[in-house]
Parts: sequence; C-alpha cells; structure tokens
Amino acid sequence: MVIIASNFKTNHTRQSTKEFISFINDYLKKDSIKNEIIVFPTATSLDRFNTVPNLTLGTQNAYATIKGSFTGEIGTSQLDEFGIKTILIGHSERRHVLGETQEQIAEKFNFYKELGYKIIYCIGEPLEVKEQGLEKTLEYIYEQFVGIDTNYENLILAYEPVWAIGTGVTATNEDIVNVHNAIKKKISKPLLYGGSVKVNNVKEICSLNNVDGALIGTASWNKEDFIEIIEKTKDI
Repeated sequence: MVIIASNFKTNHTRQSTKEFISFINDYLKKDSIKNEIIVFPTATSLDRFNTVPNLTLGTQNAYATIKGSFTGEIGTSQLDEFGIKTILIGHSERRHVLGETQEQIAEKFNFYKELGYKIIYCIGEPLEVKEQGLEKTLEYIYEQFVGIDTNYENLILAYEPVWAIGTGVTATNEDIVNVHNAIKKKISKPLLYGGSVKVNNVKEICSLNNVDGALIGTASWNKEDFIEIIEKTKDI
C-alpha cells in the first residue's frame, strides 16, 4: 500500500477541480483501488465531495487560527465548512518563496496537531546544501524538525529536494534511498518522495526501499495522467 498525493498549487478552477475529483473518484470505485489518494486543491476550490473513503481532500495551507484578522488566509472555520481535516505544512514554496520560518511552521503544525488533522509535513534541501554531500543534507533536513512532534500519530512526511521541484530534475534512486533510509531510522512514519515525479518514473520511485508513496505537482494536474500514476502504483 502506498500513498499518492496531488498538490494543485495555484492550478485548476472550482469547476475543473470538481470535474477532476469526480473523474478520479469514479476510477477508484470502478477499479477498487485500495491505495490512499490525497488531493490538495486551491483554497477557492475546496468543497464537500462525495468520494470513496480512500480519496481525501486536503488544504495546501491555512493559518493557525479558527478565524480572525489575517488578510488573505483561511482558518478552521472555513475548513470545517467542507469537512477538511488534512493539511500540507512546510512545503518548500511556503518556506523559500513565501518566507515561512521554522518557528511559524512549527506553530502551524502544533495548532493543527491539537485539532487532530492529518498533516503531510514537507522537508527538503536546496541545491547548495545537496552539493555539500549527504551529511550536510541530513543536518539541514533535521533542522526542519525543530518544534515538530515526530511521534504525532496522524503524521505523514514528504521528502522534497528543493532543487528537484518543478525543474524536471529528479533525484537519483541512490539520493532518494540514502535520505529516506536515514530519516526512517530516526522517524517511523510514512515517508513520501516529491520532486519531478512523473508518469514514467513513479512506479520505480515508489518501489524503492523506505519510499511509501509520492507527493506530486505538475504531473498530477491532468486527470488522465493522475489516473495513470495511480494505476501504475496500485499493486505496490
């Protein structure tokens, strides 16, 4: 059993998301797919969808609040409207593009942990760290666990090397296994890989030692491609 997650980022509309979810749900039902599938639409596309139990909708981001004066953010009062109880935290684009600090990320993590959310927590290193070797890479990654309860029962980790996200460059199998093995020795939680995962490499990646699935961006936005990804990994 593996976990396959799609991060829409700033893609799809409310209408196309509805069509996407319906299309994927019909396929999962028809083919009796057992793997866990998670989709993270844009905030404006969140809704209540009638899906099979193993298809979950999550939010890409939310503020550590029920409601309040936080312009441009959403809180649990908005998520509760749609029954959302799954959240992506620590994605490199939130860290490196939008400037979220480890302290802010930990605050968000602990807020949603207290509410029992399923948390997909992202970790990963930029190219300049990767080029310094595995030891420095792991040092950098472990700093991203400061303030994070790695024993939280509803935690899924996602290793996403920053230099491989949306670049078309995928980490080598050796890179992936080295990092996944090291993390798994310290933290016994499901560990996904993300970073230029595609239709033609997803089965090989998800079959690697200590890889428990994939968090996918670009390659998952087309519903036919996403079904092919699910199909290729259904027996792993």
